[in-house]
Amino acid sequence: MSSRQDIDVRPIRDDEIPAWIRALNTGFLRAPGVSEAETADRRTYIVPERTLGAFDGERCVATFRSFAQEITAVGGAAVRADAITNVTVTSTHRRRGILTRMMAQELAAARERGDVVATLIAAEYPIYGRYGFGAATTAAEWTIDVPRTGLDPRLAGPDDGGRIDLVDGDEVRKTGPELHERLRRMQPGAVDRSERWWQTATGVLVPDRVAWTEPFHAVYRNARGEVEGLLTYTVDERWGDAKQPLETAKVKDMIAVSPAAERALWRYVCSIDWVTSVRTGWRAPDDLLPQLLPDPRAAGITSQADWLWVRILDVVAALEARTYGATGVLVLEVADGNGPAGGRYRLDASPEGVSCTPTAQNAELTLSISELSELWLGGESAVRLAALGRVREERAGAAQVADALLRTSRRPWCPDIF
Repeated sequence: MSSRQDIDVRPIRDDEIPAWIRALNTGFLRAPGVSEAETADRRTYIVPERTLGAFDGERCVATFRSFAQEITAVGGAAVRADAITNVTVTSTHRRRGILTRMMAQELAAARERGDVVATLIAAEYPIYGRYGFGAATTAAEWTIDVPRTGLDPRLAGPDDGGRIDLVDGDEVRKTGPELHERLRRMQPGAVDRSERWWQTATGVLVPDRVAWTEPFHAVYRNARGEVEGLLTYTVDERWGDAKQPLETAKVKDMIAVSPAAERALWRYVCSIDWVTSVRTGWRAPDDLLPQLLPDPRAAGITSQADWLWVRILDVVAALEARTYGATGVLVLEVADGNGPAGGRYRLDASPEGVSCTPTAQNAELTLSISELSELWLGGESAVRLAALGRVREERAGAAQVADALLRTSRRPWCPDIF
């Protein structure tokens, strides 16, 4: 068995991309073979210097990739993020510190680049907390029993003077990016989408191993003719024994920049002939959906879990990037092991502005960088974390002050997986 010192962790070369893909497929329990099409596709978007491999001799046994991203902070500011993805360690090489080495290299490089936070979507919960990440957003999926909703199918159209139009992929590529940017500017936790994202979502690009089914796209226009919503969905083909339609519409994506658009699109998808069930896709945990229905019990939660994980790299930049709905001062003691974000910081915040500076004042709230990362987008409660023993008050009431400053009226949400 090779030792830890025998494992070479480094950025991959272009000619090593096929070996890296094989290790990636193996780690995700996909058929490990690598096609020329898959290799060619990967070459169009991976950046070798941001793509790490761990090599045991000539064999790649672990993978790790990052790319530049922007995430929306509370208040709408776009914050530089280091998005981490494609993380695997082959089962024959676990427990040798390979991921720790790859993560340390990447986070150091991200801090050097000036990234304020790192982000990822965790396949397994227990892994990333030890690297300073915190579960900053959650997501929920509902299944709607359409006949129970109480919606009148005769009133399926918008009731505000707007309209729903079915469009094709060409139209989505024209209107979708700008619409998503509008959503992103108002939604804490949302991340940017590349041109490749839109090409993949509309079938211009179909990656190898992906079975493509062309979806339906519905656009909501308000009474002035302005696009405020986009719904993408597929429908299965299922009929009951008595020749009764039992089809399910599966929402792949929904962008709504106004409550009117959200109401109209949910009403539309619940009114499609033959559709008796709707799977909503991953939505914000406080989505309007259940209460938009005459009978909210018609929408049952199918799944709810952590979603976007955040790791603050620069505490000052992160806390000064967001806005605050209350006025207060809080001194934070942030533990970050050997990471870049540890220290004591004084946060002076108000609706008019914010200042965060290193300080020697006595700490009022002690927490790890993981907990601060969970609190940053406003979805978690410092009082709750204190009750769980994950945050310690050095001054009575400090957790309540943190909640008054950091929590938001609506939950943060990331519509995307990467």
